[in-house]
Amino acid sequence: MSIQRWDPFRDVLRLRDAMDRLLEESFVRPTSITPTAALGMPLDVEETDHEYTIRASLPGFKPEEINVSLQGDVLTISGQHKGEEERREQNYLIRERRMGSVSRTVTLPSRVQADQAKAEYENGELVLTLPKAEEARPKQIQINVGGQQQLSGGQQTATSEQPQQ
Repeated sequence: MSIQRWDPFRDVLRLRDAMDRLLEESFVRPTSITPTAALGMPLDVEETDHEYTIRASLPGFKPEEINVSLQGDVLTISGQHKGEEERREQNYLIRERRMGSVSRTVTLPSRVQADQAKAEYENGELVLTLPKAEEARPKQIQINVGGQQQLSGGQQTATSEQPQQ
């Protein structure tokens, strides 16, 4: 039987090591997740005064496998790969191409005119052009100053109205 000198920090370090191992095994490290894997479908949303342009990356999808729906100001883009039958005689070393579905829903800042929307799909990129509803577009308000109309940008125009005396 051997006698060991008591070290109060030895137990604390063992506990710390055990907690580190537990956390490493329990959680996925952020470096192992790529942005496209986390999102499922990467997309860009651009806004101008008159429309929204949405670009969604859907490589490998056929146009008939893509569904775009708009309800109010909520846009949903989804795709369903029909997939190929699994070949039992093949011995895959790596199989990363996914089959199944992917979906993305975005709430737009304002309403759009769904009946005038355009969709184009080429080379794995879906481009949606959604015109803003008339009430969502910016308006220029004219200001009357001393009998002359002045646009909000500072330009002056003559008016036919004379100030009343």
